[in-house]
Amino acid sequence: MASRVLFLVILLLSVGAYAMAQPSQRQVTQQQLIWYSYNNTLLLNSKWSFGTELHERRFFNPDRHHQFLVRNSIRRKVGEGWEASAGFTYFLQSPNEPDALVRLTIPELRPHLQLNYNQPLSNLTIAHRYRAEKRYFRNASDDRLTNGYNSNYRFRYRVGIEYKLTAIREQPLKLKVNNELLVNAGKRILYNRFDQNRVYAGLNYAILDNLEFEAAYQHWYQQRRSGYQFYSRHIINLAIYHRIDLSKNSDKEAQ
Repeated sequence: MASRVLFLVILLLSVGAYAMAQPSQRQVTQQQLIWYSYNNTLLLNSKWSFGTELHERRFFNPDRHHQFLVRNSIRRKVGEGWEASAGFTYFLQSPNEPDALVRLTIPELRPHLQLNYNQPLSNLTIAHRYRAEKRYFRNASDDRLTNGYNSNYRFRYRVGIEYKLTAIREQPLKLKVNNELLVNAGKRILYNRFDQNRVYAGLNYAILDNLEFEAAYQHWYQQRRSGYQFYSRHIINLAIYHRIDLSKNSDKEAQ
């Protein structure tokens, strides 16, 4: 099993490295960020749950705001290992350059549909996530927001592994590695059909049965509208995952 885990980790990281290979004609801007997130899941019953995410994303050196988002989703189990969900994100985008003189924050509205499939294999779980998004960007001119929105579509596929390394004080310590590809679509997309690739590796520890802390490194490689300019972002991820189980009372009432 250990050799299989190592092979999958190397494969995921290699796919990400290949997608982010940089021919000499590309202009690549290096950046460093730190992402904080709180992820809450309300277990309503054996099939339904409701999720809320809060994300604060910042540049460091210099310290500047980059992105903030709130995402809500309703989820339903639809088969062995399968879960379907629909959700909505409110997103605030500050300039992509931390030293930009104009600090205009642009809102984005983002409904999505999603499918998750988890394959448990002893101490290892292989996870697949498919997400389709419609993105509505507030119009802006120079240093001010204007009326109306423009929009495009984005499609995302993430594959990852979660492997239980050991137990500390009877709580699991897990290795998590994943790779995600994001692709743009729509009449406004001309040179950046490939949007971005994200490679992620981190450790997850269950502080309590329903509370987990995760620390990770993520490399975010993103193509800009020009087609030949890219961002290469090195990110520290700090996340809390919190589950609140309301299903016991609901299941008793349903019996």
